Amino acid sequence: MKQLLVITHAPTPATVALRDAVLAGASDPEFFADEVDVHAVAALEATDPQLYLDADGYLFGTPVNFGYISGALKHSFDSTYDDLLEEVARRPFSYWVHGRSDATGARRALDAITTGLDLRLVAEPYERLGELSDVDLAEAREFGATVAANLIA
Repeated sequence: MKQLLVITHAPTPATVALRDAVLAGASDPEFFADEVDVHAVAALEATDPQLYLDADGYLFGTPVNFGYISGALKHSFDSTYDDLLEEVARRPFSYWVHGRSDATGARRALDAITTGLDLRLVAEPYERLGELSDVDLAEAREFGATVAANLIA
């Protein structure tokens, strides 16, 4: 069974809704019951490199704060980055971001961090700005399923 490590910081109702939709898609028992184990960890608790090393792929989620990723997710990367270099190369990943008006800086930061780790992007990052609709949440669920499917493809 493949393990998908989902690391998120979800301090707002919108980020909680996105996180829950992504997790629902990634762990849909109709598609992934015996193939993907989804391990969700809050970003502030994801400071042990072994969490990353035990996983086959990654899904990151963050609000956009002041044009950047959350400090909690940044802390996870800061705490593990050196130990992960070369150890997680080419593992599949993607990410979602939610902001109010612009997510460019957050996407740039995540792209730089994941490029440094040499992770392999398997689904176009999911970005939403402002209020979320039911369509946004349905798309987030599909996004989560797409990332999980890439672990077993």
